[in-house]
Amino acid sequence: MPELHHLTAQEQWSSLQRGDVTPTELTDHYLDRITRLDPDLGAFVTVTADAARARARDMEAASPRSAPLWGLPSADKDLVQRKGVRSTFGSRLLADFVPDISDDLVTVLDGAGAISLGKTNTPEFGLSCYTENSVAHPARNPYDLGFGAGGSSGGAAVAVAAGLLPFAPGSDGGGSIRIPAAACGLVGLKPSRGLIPSGTGIDRLAGLSVPGPIARTVADAAMLLDAMISGGDYPYTLRAPRWEGGALLGAAVRGEGRFQIGVMTTSPWDSAAEIRIAPEATEALELAVRELDALGHGLEQTALEPDDSFAPGFRTIWQAGAATIPAEGEALALLEPLTQWLVERGRELTARQLAEALLALTMFERSIIRQFAAYDAVLTPALAMTPRPIGWYDQTDPEQNFTQQVQYTPFTSFLNASGLPAIALPVSVTAAGIPMGVQLIGRPGGEHVLLTLGAQLERRLRWQDRHPPAYEM
Repeated sequence: MPELHHLTAQEQWSSLQRGDVTPTELTDHYLDRITRLDPDLGAFVTVTADAARARARDMEAASPRSAPLWGLPSADKDLVQRKGVRSTFGSRLLADFVPDISDDLVTVLDGAGAISLGKTNTPEFGLSCYTENSVAHPARNPYDLGFGAGGSSGGAAVAVAAGLLPFAPGSDGGGSIRIPAAACGLVGLKPSRGLIPSGTGIDRLAGLSVPGPIARTVADAAMLLDAMISGGDYPYTLRAPRWEGGALLGAAVRGEGRFQIGVMTTSPWDSAAEIRIAPEATEALELAVRELDALGHGLEQTALEPDDSFAPGFRTIWQAGAATIPAEGEALALLEPLTQWLVERGRELTARQLAEALLALTMFERSIIRQFAAYDAVLTPALAMTPRPIGWYDQTDPEQNFTQQVQYTPFTSFLNASGLPAIALPVSVTAAGIPMGVQLIGRPGGEHVLLTLGAQLERRLRWQDRHPPAYEM
């Protein structure tokens, strides 16, 4: 008989609806796994066991079971504030910070019936694509503990891959959902800018960062995404009838349709750094191409038009965003070298430089949407390299560190700048058993196409049946 965490999130929800298991029993199951396994994995920064059990009991007594995530355990990324729970933002600067408010996303997921078990690990202020910080253990790849989980939603990905959670919300400002999902053999979806009311991205500098789901299956990702979308209407929210009432889950379950797909291995970072695509990444892409071709989709090679504006523009915005970190004077020494460098460079920027960068990214967004207009989706590698070993990134030279991150993840950040939806899918594993993925990019509001294509690939490749060693413990 399978254990509870062997079930998909949808299957767990159905078991809760039938009364085969209670929210308290499911919560206790995951809390036990976290206690036993997480010391070696580094998925969680804070575990709120007592609060989770109390909420589970309250739900059993009062909450309507019709809520879309009723009784399902989840967790908050440690960049998201929950009232009364320590929120470190991955930094010694805020190691003891306890907020007196909850962010909108927390309220939305609570309203959908989820039960938070704590805070998942993230790099300092979410600024890097690897989850190794000064306030917690590194988030280790469950497939091989010597490798990192990626970032910045690294802890969330570790928790889902190792069976410590059925799914988890993350956030993505430069690839922070898709990178760890690809590294840990999961599905990770960055929605269109403006889709999720509690995290439209419109209020973020250059509109880069939005929340989204990380899950083991495409349908579970859609289930969580539908719940995120259902959290009310906010100004500047992208709305359409096809996103109402669990419609994205329906698209993922049906998985119907044939589409025109561009296949691309160029990136906007090619002119700014030496980008080499590893053989394992190429093999994953070629496998996805063969399977999509067998499914009857139209595939066509494409490439980005040369454009030297994106790399300096994105770099400027990344530095400008860091400039607002509340570290002054001696407090700067509490920040890690990469963060200090970003803060200092950001505070040196002029208003003109910031305005020019914002304009460059706006023009870049228009260019990308135009270039991709002929396709229902565009396929790229998810990552240019295999997952990186713990400690691989240079901690003494921030410039080199930034370049290393670009070389690992050249295909992700330009979609944050352009506001397009994108999904990472775990199509293969290396000879050493480490996951490798591909990325599908959609049109604005094209999440339903990405989920449909993901569901079709999932049926053929059965990646949901692959699990790391910790999953069976």
